[in-house]
Amino acid sequence: MAINRVRAYLQEIDPSLEPLVFPVSTASAELAARAVGVEVGAIAKTICFMVKDEPVLVVTSGDVRVNTKKLKAVAGGKAKFVDPEKACELTGYPVGGVCPFALPRPMRVFIDASLRRFPVVYAAAGTPNSALPINVDQLVATTGGEVVDLTEYPPDSGQGAG
Repeated sequence: MAINRVRAYLQEIDPSLEPLVFPVSTASAELAARAVGVEVGAIAKTICFMVKDEPVLVVTSGDVRVNTKKLKAVAGGKAKFVDPEKACELTGYPVGGVCPFALPRPMRVFIDASLRRFPVVYAAAGTPNSALPINVDQLVATTGGEVVDLTEYPPDSGQGAG
């Protein structure tokens, strides 16, 4: 089971981290926020893209979109969304539960700076009814990811044009 793979990985990397399991779905940022009891932005959604035939993961706040032009600049090529079946094949996790670590093969992971707004964020832990409370520094250490600005704020957010 995927959550057991996540737990085993965490035991080696940072035993203080423990996934939460819910009796309800956490498969979208909105559902996860309701289950956890936080605002949508505190949900760390993981999205799989292909860049030059290589998969990359982007972890960003649940209330923003990824600016694909910014992603192209940091990833070195045009980024294309991966369909749910391919994302599951590449990551080993179903969409709605994609965890940004304990992957079947190494992948580049970009962690959007938008997550820094929160002292704790909640990433999926391998299933569409789990969440892992983690701070951004722990997320960087756990994923081997790099923090970059990939945010495209919605026009009405007051955050400026991402």
